[in-house]
Amino acid sequence: MKIGKLFKSIKITMATVVAMGFVSPALAEYPDRPITFIVPWGAGGGTDAVGRILASLLEKDLGQPVNVVNRTGGSGVVGHSAIATATPDGYTIGMPTVEITMMHWAGLTDLSYKDYTVLAQVNLDSGGLMVKADSNFETAADLLAAIKDSPEGTFNGSGTGQGGIWHLGYAGWMLSEGVDPAVAPWVPSQGAAPALKDMVAGGITFVTSSLAEGRALIEAGEVRALATMGEERLEIMPDVPTLKEATGSDWTVGAWRMVAGPAGLPDEVTSVLVPALERAYNSDEYREFMEGRGFGMIWRPAEEAAAYMQAADENFGVVMKKVGIAN
Repeated sequence: MKIGKLFKSIKITMATVVAMGFVSPALAEYPDRPITFIVPWGAGGGTDAVGRILASLLEKDLGQPVNVVNRTGGSGVVGHSAIATATPDGYTIGMPTVEITMMHWAGLTDLSYKDYTVLAQVNLDSGGLMVKADSNFETAADLLAAIKDSPEGTFNGSGTGQGGIWHLGYAGWMLSEGVDPAVAPWVPSQGAAPALKDMVAGGITFVTSSLAEGRALIEAGEVRALATMGEERLEIMPDVPTLKEATGSDWTVGAWRMVAGPAGLPDEVTSVLVPALERAYNSDEYREFMEGRGFGMIWRPAEEAAAYMQAADENFGVVMKKVGIAN
């Protein structure tokens, strides 16, 4: 009888040990292995740079490698899809950018803000309105009045490709002022740099892009900044008014970067990543990096950032439909 009880006790103990062996990996504290950080744009660009500084700071904080992987292609669709379709376990996160709120309207993908667990917003580069330094337009109100009072095609603008962020920035401003954006046609470009160069040469009337992109030419006295399309004036250019101040328009727009994972990230993951991202954002290294490159800093935690992304998506949808570039 005693022997029987002994065997029964041994069997129970062994079963408990086996069970614990199976359970313990699931109970391992996150993260217990390397994390992949997907950047949906090419190496060497602004998003890549911001992604890499954050990855390095997260790596120090979390004690695990955070490996940056550039997944390019499809006008950003490939990388954004790689983030959204990853296993929601916290070991693949990435940096969605403002383009995710425009791509599905253009018919490039079915992806939207709904496909992500947003962890934080870590950057915002507000749009800006610029003209050549010797332009007759001293203020944004001057330019607006001239566009309203002149025949279609008298003036033109540039700053990005057709349907890009700064094209929509311009179109949204015009619509907010009750003006058809077609009155001053958009000239597609490969980005702000060539558009600014063309404007300085006299081929373009105005450029909308982040003021940071025009900063060197502004400081060189070749370009005049008329307004920022942000909610507040920029620290780097405190004398440049907002559109609200300049013309009364409530339109705001900017290029931004978020950190997110696929939809459905568990609380035990987000409760680690969100505080870690906030610590990285508040570090001296991050501030020095961002300010040194002219990138705008803004911190929005998970719920606030997700709401901001949703609002941007809805606003761009309205603008893209009104200018005929929504699919």
